[in-house]
Amino acid sequence: MSNTEEPEIIHVDITGDIPQKNRPDKVTIIRHLLYFVITFISVASMGGIFFVGHTAEAESLADLIFWEGILFAALLLGFLAVHEFGHYFAAVYHNVNTSLPYFIPLPFISPIGTIGAVIKIKEQITDTIKLYDIGISGPLAGFVVALGVLIFGFATLPEPDFLANFDQHDEVVAYVQEHGSFPDEALVPDGAEVIMFGETLLYTFLASFFDNAPPMWEMYHYPFLLAGWLGLFFTALNLMPVGQLDGGHILYSLIGFKRHQFVARLFFGLVVTLAGFAAVPLLQSLSDRFMPDGLSLGWLLWAMISFSLFRKAFYGHQVWTLAVWLSSLVVVTLVFLLTAGSNFGSGYGVWIMFTLFILYFVKIEHPPVYFEKKLDRRRKILGWATMFIFILCISPTPIYVQ
Repeated sequence: MSNTEEPEIIHVDITGDIPQKNRPDKVTIIRHLLYFVITFISVASMGGIFFVGHTAEAESLADLIFWEGILFAALLLGFLAVHEFGHYFAAVYHNVNTSLPYFIPLPFISPIGTIGAVIKIKEQITDTIKLYDIGISGPLAGFVVALGVLIFGFATLPEPDFLANFDQHDEVVAYVQEHGSFPDEALVPDGAEVIMFGETLLYTFLASFFDNAPPMWEMYHYPFLLAGWLGLFFTALNLMPVGQLDGGHILYSLIGFKRHQFVARLFFGLVVTLAGFAAVPLLQSLSDRFMPDGLSLGWLLWAMISFSLFRKAFYGHQVWTLAVWLSSLVVVTLVFLLTAGSNFGSGYGVWIMFTLFILYFVKIEHPPVYFEKKLDRRRKILGWATMFIFILCISPTPIYVQ
């Protein structure tokens, strides 16, 4: 009989709690609800004061916020909640660790009281199927809500004399009563400013079915139209095909890393070009204060700034930097020459902000995932349809003051 030692037995305690993904505790839920409530108050206040509040009838600040401000906040935050929970439940389905939606209040800085809502993915998404499903679920769900709000708003439009509820609209109401339609241009007192909202393919198409649809310089007084337009606008922004935006996730899953890198760089070139339409006249006006008459450094300053932007965006790649930079400058120059004497650059200022947002926050190129799985036919069709939604909902001049 051989003399062998008994094997050592290791006892493992498995009675402890096993961490579970996406099971927020009460404190976390309360914290996120608090963000939502603060954002709701912010949106209702800002929306009531600057957009939908009946200023002609208001005797106090509370009159501006109730009820139109509350209605606007409910519509806009309802859209944002559906969008973000679309992402959240897709992440839960794929067992990807994520946060609850964070609603971001921004009173006084943002005229609508918020810059939106986000969720935070807390782990690396490992394959393109998960990436695609999580990326597309938010904008698709939000788009359905925004479209429904917009259609309901058009279908329930009040008569044009509804604008009598707002200060400085006597001329508009009188014009409508005389001609039976809205004027082609804004009628405002001298020195007054007008908030302009850009037309989009989808909004313009829907508005064409309704004879009493207000012009874009009056649309923001209608809670359903404003919330619906903003819903489409936020959907389009999220569908920009770059970096960690929803559109970046979707397009990466559809065409892979290399092709997405190519498209994303070209798209960033387009964004910088649109920013140039506003940056050049701005830089010219600033430089004219310090330069002799007839001499301006606006073009030179923009050429230097845009070159540095492209160089950083493309990680110093000389061919890409020079090719996109020169193409962008040529387009800005041609548009400037073709629109000489007109209000060149008006309405494009928002793209300066988007340029910096993409470059420093969401980035241009999508980071590679571990496994690039091929999407099935249904996902491909839905993915390309969602990219088409971006085209339908985006405007080159989204929001500006004239």
